[in-house]
Amino acid sequence: MRLRIARSKWDMDALPLDRFLVIIAAAGFDASDIYIPSLRESPEETAALHARHGIPLVAMITSEGRTPEEHCSSLGERFALAARCTPVHINCHTGRDTFSRDENLAVFREALALARRFGIAISHETHRGRATYSAPATRELLGAMPELRLTADFSHWCCVHESLLADQGDALELAIARTDYIHARVGHVEGPQVSDPRAPEWSAELEAHMGWWRRIADARRAAGSEELIVCPEFGPAPYMPLLPHSRMPVADLWEITLFMKDILRENLG
Repeated sequence: MRLRIARSKWDMDALPLDRFLVIIAAAGFDASDIYIPSLRESPEETAALHARHGIPLVAMITSEGRTPEEHCSSLGERFALAARCTPVHINCHTGRDTFSRDENLAVFREALALARRFGIAISHETHRGRATYSAPATRELLGAMPELRLTADFSHWCCVHESLLADQGDALELAIARTDYIHARVGHVEGPQVSDPRAPEWSAELEAHMGWWRRIADARRAAGSEELIVCPEFGPAPYMPLLPHSRMPVADLWEITLFMKDILRENLG
């Protein structure tokens, strides 16, 4: 199974897309991860630039609105926009933690119908505020919809459950088995992002997350997957802690993602 390491454009949104792709390719990243509505380039230009640089695109979208019906409508619009960028995969923040299980399932079924219509696989990120905000809520959704696939970002669950998920074994095992894409950010019991995963004080958190990611890679190999894409998606402020008054980041985000790229290759390749 081929391992691709993607680089998020989240902290580099000010850069033109062409320049961003040159930089990440030179740094040894294999793919991009981009929130499609943030792009200034057209979908057609986005597709052409990725093809020119030989960089696959993972397109990120969200469903939005006050009601499940509005989430379904926005999902259709954003999926169609993402499809014009010719991504290899779509990652979505889907539904709401305030919706019922059945309301969220309606949004997931709309996403599945769109994936089949456009011929592009979609997975749904485990994320605070969304339908997949917690391990038990996600387990219930996965049980009700066998076709539902995940983007694993378990850093959010660490924050929600104020733990490294030792008491969420069944839900975690099911989520790992149903994961197609990984956002490899390291969280902790009080937040979704450690200040610097290279620091020894976060070694237990890094190893816990790496263990989950290894299990996902093993599951994908066992399922016969040809490829696994992993994105070390560490965010800028307010995800990145800042020093008071000066508001300077406490660590270098670019260096963190380079570090994560290398240890992901060592552990998952």
